[in-house]
Amino acid sequence: MSERSPAPGGLALLQSLVNTLDLDGGADRLDTPEGRAEFGIDAAGLPAARALRESLRAALLAHAGRPPHRAVAPLGELLAGAPLLVAVDARDGSAALAPADAGPLLCRVAAAVAEALVAGTWTRLKACEAADCHWAYYDRSPAGRGRWCTMRVCGARAKMRRYRARAG
Repeated sequence: MSERSPAPGGLALLQSLVNTLDLDGGADRLDTPEGRAEFGIDAAGLPAARALRESLRAALLAHAGRPPHRAVAPLGELLAGAPLLVAVDARDGSAALAPADAGPLLCRVAAAVAEALVAGTWTRLKACEAADCHWAYYDRSPAGRGRWCTMRVCGARAKMRRYRARAG
C-alpha cells in the first residue's frame, strides 16, 4: 500500500514499530535478525517489543475512534518503566524531554510520545480502521479525521463494501 508516508519526528519510530506486523499477510519483521536490529532489540527483548507494539497499536486505534482489536497492556503502564529527563540546551535555553537511557526501545518510544505530545502531533498518529490492516499512518487530513492508511486500498474497499450493502 503505497501512499503511506513517514510520520514526522519521533513518531516515525512508533509508526515503523507498529508496522512491523502485516496483519493481512501475517509477516512480522521482528521475526528476522534484521528487523530486530532496526529497533535495537535481541531475541530476548522480543516479547517486550511485541507487547509494546500492540499497546501502541491499541492507542493508535483509539486515536481513530476505534476499540483495540484485542486486550493488551495499557501503553501508559508500559511507558511508566521508561524514565525521561528534562534536557535544557545551554545555548538557547530550549528544553525537551529525553530518555534517561537512549538505548532501550521503551525509552526511545516514551521520548517520542512525549515529543509528539508537546508538538501536538500525538493524536494524528492513527491505526487504519480496516480490520485486516490496522497499519499505523500519520493523518495529514486538514480536519484530522482520516480513517484509513490509504484511500486507494483500505478506503476504497470500505466504500465498496458500504455501496454493495446498500445496493444489494
